[in-house]
Amino acid sequence: MNYAEHNKELNNTLLITEKLEMKTVEPVIFTKADSALLKDGKPFFVPDFMGRIDYETELVVRICRLGKGIPVRFAHRYYDAVTVGIDFTARDVQKKAKDLGRPWTIAKGFDGSAVIGEWVDKNNYDDIQSLHFHLDINGNTVQDGFSKNMFYTVDEIISYISRFFTLKTGDILYTGTPAGVGPVHVGDHLEGWLEDRKVLDFHAR
Repeated sequence: MNYAEHNKELNNTLLITEKLEMKTVEPVIFTKADSALLKDGKPFFVPDFMGRIDYETELVVRICRLGKGIPVRFAHRYYDAVTVGIDFTARDVQKKAKDLGRPWTIAKGFDGSAVIGEWVDKNNYDDIQSLHFHLDINGNTVQDGFSKNMFYTVDEIISYISRFFTLKTGDILYTGTPAGVGPVHVGDHLEGWLEDRKVLDFHAR
């Protein structure tokens, strides 16, 4: 819930956008198991028994050093690479969990639900908060994001998470999805772009 328009398209899950802009609502955080990771262009096998599966394209950073209680002003030292990833979400399962007040673990953390693209050294870019990224499905752009539109910056997210979890080298942080999420279908060809560089390319089976 790190982009206003995505919050709206999911029926204002965080309720009051103005509060977000004033930074009075904390970020929504969840974790995925390491078995959720899908990389190297391997196909995503749609778990049709879970109902609707939505793609959520996100800017992703890679943690490069151990950290706990990291101040925002030092957070930029704790990641060294950036890419585009997809947080696949079992939307029907998530809705049921929300309605019952239960965790999202199954809806967010099932096998293959964390697709990751090719890493790019963050020093290739002047500002991590001025990056454009987008997802194409079957040649058509379905999501288009700009990191400047985040409610919480990458550095703020890292600082917040490190209050509760010790960050370790190799940890992967997804930073939220812009508007345009939708269902993935068997046979879809998904391509993720970071600026003008294609970093993600795989098929749904």
